[in-house]
This record gives sequence, structure tokens and C-alpha cells, in this order.
Amino acid sequence: MQVFRGFRHPGIAPACALTIGNFDGVHRGHQAMLALLDTEARHRGLPSCVLTFEPHPRDYFAAIMKKPDLAPARVGTLRDKLTELAACGVAQTVVLPFDARLAGQTPDEFVDRVLVKGLGARYVLVGDDFRFGAKRAGDYATLDTAGDLRGFDVARMQSYEVHGMRVSSSAVREALGKGRMAEVQSLLGRPYSISGHVVHGRKLGRTLGFPTLNLRFKHWKPAANGIFAVLVHGLVDRPIQGVANLGVRPSLDANDVNAGRVLLETHCLEWPAELAAELGSQGAYGKIVRVELLHKLHDELRYPSLEALMSGIAKDGDDARAFFASTHRQTTRDRI
Repeated sequence: MQVFRGFRHPGIAPACALTIGNFDGVHRGHQAMLALLDTEARHRGLPSCVLTFEPHPRDYFAAIMKKPDLAPARVGTLRDKLTELAACGVAQTVVLPFDARLAGQTPDEFVDRVLVKGLGARYVLVGDDFRFGAKRAGDYATLDTAGDLRGFDVARMQSYEVHGMRVSSSAVREALGKGRMAEVQSLLGRPYSISGHVVHGRKLGRTLGFPTLNLRFKHWKPAANGIFAVLVHGLVDRPIQGVANLGVRPSLDANDVNAGRVLLETHCLEWPAELAAELGSQGAYGKIVRVELLHKLHDELRYPSLEALMSGIAKDGDDARAFFASTHRQTTRDRI
């Protein structure tokens, strides 16, 4: 999949079959829409294209209004969004900066500047709640009328449901916020995961005897937070069991090397022997890993001392091992 920041690039396709949205989480509803887009693109002999935005429009308006509570919790990082879009067979994705200029465009200006002149849209597929243009003045009917005038087809996809529940990014956010990871997996069609480069932290975990793999979650407001039993992919050729903290680490100094930013800190329950020769956990720096958050153990806790923190981490490790042991027993019974 080709990725473009904006649409003024020589490599961008001159015409496309397009869908538009934030695609936070790329859940099963998104996947169904992308499958339909792929079918329509093939029939028309066009590349499929996703137009998405960074930051999220609601992030932008929350910042302008100085009301951070209006910003939605973020399900996934941009890296993970692009990975999932590629897995769905999208040919190209255009990440459009959402700024004052874009926010101020009327529906007609958006159609003319972005869809027609910018992307050469010949087919546009949107969701049933699609709105666009300044003050969300444009809707499906507006887009359909514009398509008739400007020569592109417009289609609308109705809501996607699982067990009678509408699948949406909001539903995923709610399930993540409540730690209902089985429900999240049902909505996404896969375990919830976060990927990225392993970065340097303050290395306190190593001092305490619990070295961690640190991934930055670049949005300040993740939909999930707390302590989780996890599987780590990408270190070696098999997943590694672990326990992870997603959040801002309330027991630590907010002025540490990570400056209070959101981190996913993962402690592998057993360090892979294949990497032991690479200076232990230091051999993971720079690797791209994917961490699946399978089961929430508890919310982040503030410990009064390093000794209490060490005890808490040890208990979390024991609880994660118990989760994996129970999962293994259940899987064995299912096979029998």
C-alpha cells in the first residue's frame, strides 16, 4: 500500500475509488466497507483509496476550543491504522492534515479541491452517518448531488452489526475503557494490539529486576489503560507472554525521561534465549514489535514506594501467568 501525506504528490493515482473516514481501530464495520470498496474498485479498473485525517477532526476542534475533554480517546496509532488498512487490501491511503484551512472548507469546496482535483474520485463510498465540510454542513444527499454534477458515483453503506450491536469506533472505545477485551476482539475481528519501535526509557525496570520493552503511544489519550496480560510478537519467531502497563505510570515522576507521555511498558515473563546473547533486553532496542493486549488485570495504581511497586509488578506477573495457564487449559479442553 502506498501512503501519501496530502494529495500533491507525483506518485498518487490520477483516479480512484475512494472512501473517507477516520478509521480509528479499523474495526469489522470498517473492514466490511473496505471489502466493498475493493470490489467496486476492481469492477471499475481503479485503485482503491482511503482518505483519512491526522489529527482526528475532534482533536483539532478540542484544541481550538481549549476543551480537551471533547477529544475522543484514541483506539490505535497511525502506524497501526495504516498496517490494518494495508491488510485489508487498500491500494493507497492519503493522510490529510486536519487544519484550519480544511476545517473551513464548504462542502462544495471540499468536493472540488479534495475529491475531484486532489484525488480524481470516480466512486465514493461513505458510511450512513457521514458528514463533511465546515460545520458538518454536507451529508450523503449533498455528496450524491455533487457526484451527479461532477461525474463520480456515490454509495452509502449501512451500519454493520455483530450480535445485534452496531460496530463503531465509539463502541470499541467504550469496551477498551471498561477493559472488556473479549468484546473488543469481537468488534475488531482480532485481538487488540499496539505496535512500534522499542525505545529507551528510564531503565528503572531493569534496576528493579523487571526489564521492559517500551513503546510510545503517541496520542495523549489512549482508549485503553491499565495493566494487561499480553503477547509480544516480533522479538523472535513465536509470541512471548508478558505483562504490560499502558498509561503514564502514576507511581513515577512525571518529569522523567518520558516526560509523562503515554507508554506501553511490557515485561516479558521469560526473555527469549535467542536474544540473550544480544545484551538481554537491550537487544530489543529499535525492533518493531506488536503487543496484543488480551486480558486486563487492573487499572494503573499509585504505589507509595519502590518496594511496593516491585511487589505489585511481581503479583501482576503471577496473575498474567495464571491467565495464560487458564487459557491453555481451556484451549486443551476445546480441542478434546
